[in-house]
Amino acid sequence: MTPTKALEKPLVTSPDRAQEADADSVIVRRVQGGDVAAFDVLILKYRQRLYSVIYNLTSNREDASDLVQDSFIKAFQSINRFGGQSSFFTWLYRIAINSALSHLRKNRLRTFFSLEQIDENDRPSAEVIAALTDDSNGAERGTMVRELQEKLNEAMLKLSISHRTVVTLFEIDGLSHQEIAEVMSCSVGTVRSRLHYAKQQLQSELQPYLRR
Repeated sequence: MTPTKALEKPLVTSPDRAQEADADSVIVRRVQGGDVAAFDVLILKYRQRLYSVIYNLTSNREDASDLVQDSFIKAFQSINRFGGQSSFFTWLYRIAINSALSHLRKNRLRTFFSLEQIDENDRPSAEVIAALTDDSNGAERGTMVRELQEKLNEAMLKLSISHRTVVTLFEIDGLSHQEIAEVMSCSVGTVRSRLHYAKQQLQSELQPYLRR
């Protein structure tokens, strides 16, 4: 898999995502019409996904939980201003990511990236994982995995917050380039550029381990 192909994802919205957006719109209209309890449906639907993304940005469970709760509060308080120009999904994610980024900039927190959450079939570190899971590594595999995890964390820390964010949204949550662009209020070209740069940096940092 070439570096470019590893970062390619369709820019079009999938039928499932389109149906999801339509279903969300129905619920949003109910909330806007006064059915406050309907908002619980959206909370249950997106709470875990928001938590996963924010946790991977903050690496702190308590902070992630607080930020998720704060994001839903902000979304509920602003629900009448949601006009449907984007999907509720991207609108909610934009609120959550902005909250997390503000928190990170304020507290300068460390962030970590877990090997366990990387899909071996379509992720920047697929080559690394393939080498580590090779039976020929034998008893050394556990030690190598732990060492690589530390190096991967260190490499992620060297990326800017914006680069770490696109990597997290793309790799952890599986958002498309277009969705990330909407969440981060930037162009698709900027998303592609950040992902490409982040991938190059991560691979450069981990190159010595690729050659073992």
